[in-house]
Amino acid sequence: MKYTKDHEWLRVEGDLIVVGITEHAATQLGDVVFVELPEIETMVTAGDEVVVIESVKAASDILAPVDGEIVAVNDLLSDSPGLVNEDPTGAAWFFKVKVDDLSVLDDFMDEDEYAEMIE
Repeated sequence: MKYTKDHEWLRVEGDLIVVGITEHAATQLGDVVFVELPEIETMVTAGDEVVVIESVKAASDILAPVDGEIVAVNDLLSDSPGLVNEDPTGAAWFFKVKVDDLSVLDDFMDEDEYAEMIE
């Protein structure tokens, strides 16, 4: 798994990158009460606002970590936004993006680097 400075995790699944938020981010947000997901087939550029999360504390945007096409979204989050708090690095992924080259992941932090950043 790779990590962004914005507390997103990135996991390779075949030729796709699965995107979610870290346990640290989920804890900081507090109880998540709403998740707005992107449309499938949306082309995104790194830095685009892709997902809106609302918690009891605040509203936050999840940014596209890479350029690509959204090919799947986790519809479970629409009905069960609390999954973000219960299983942030598993069942609560937000979207899958198809990229031209998986080597873009080389630019992101590994687990040790991320752990050092949040200390």
